Amino acid sequence: MIAQRVADVLGGSIVLRTRVRSWQDLDRLVRAGLPKRSLQLVAQRAVAAGSPPSALVYAIVPSATFKRRTRLSPDESARTERLARVVALVEDMAGDEDAARAFLNRPHPLLEHETPLAVAHTELGARLVENLLYSIEHGLPL
Repeated sequence: MIAQRVADVLGGSIVLRTRVRSWQDLDRLVRAGLPKRSLQLVAQRAVAAGSPPSALVYAIVPSATFKRRTRLSPDESARTERLARVVALVEDMAGDEDAARAFLNRPHPLLEHETPLAVAHTELGARLVENLLYSIEHGLPL
């Protein structure tokens, strides 16, 4: 189930301190505010090898704010979950974290030559990336 994969990308039951079995479970966690460690873990799995994960973290939460908090706001949590959802889908399709990371950081012609990671920063952008992935998975012409 994809909700469980998203939860795994967010740190799993160890970081989230609960087991996620459904989208409702995940939604409840996002509304309450995810632990800031979840954002760090998503960033580590998403950014290109050799790039600092902190750049992605601080694009979601300003550095001073991130340093003084233990939890993300609901809005920051929603952005973190969105990125985790895209990472989980790419990892499922690629079957390998390194291949997924490469895909996320390579400009794609169907995303106006932007990287899937950059596009996924908005909800509509994440949907574009998800649709691209579903098209690739089902062998539809691109």
